[in-house]
Amino acid sequence: MPLQRRVNGVVFEKILPEEKLYFSIGEVARITGIKPHVLRYWEQEFPLLKPRKDESGRRIFRKKDIEAVFKIKKLLYEEKFTIPGARRALISDEEVGMDTLTGEKIADELRVILKLLKEV
Repeated sequence: MPLQRRVNGVVFEKILPEEKLYFSIGEVARITGIKPHVLRYWEQEFPLLKPRKDESGRRIFRKKDIEAVFKIKKLLYEEKFTIPGARRALISDEEVGMDTLTGEKIADELRVILKLLKEV
């Protein structure tokens, strides 16, 4: 399952092993570039991110959890959302089933076009 990761404007695809179902918090930190304490904090802030815990209480992340981390990271670090704004975007994205950012980008493009038309 390829996951995209952007570093300095360059998109990399991180390939997760197909045979591996669960990842430790350290592995997720290495894959996503997010420190473990931040991952633990995001668990409290984002309902989308709910890793399971094993019998000894360690967090066990699935591939869908890693995808959620990448979504959260993109909203917070690239799109510059606040935590409450990113939470709302993720919730509305789940409810509508569409990419919320796409709608925002379209609205921005329409504003630019409208401004250009007013100048003419």
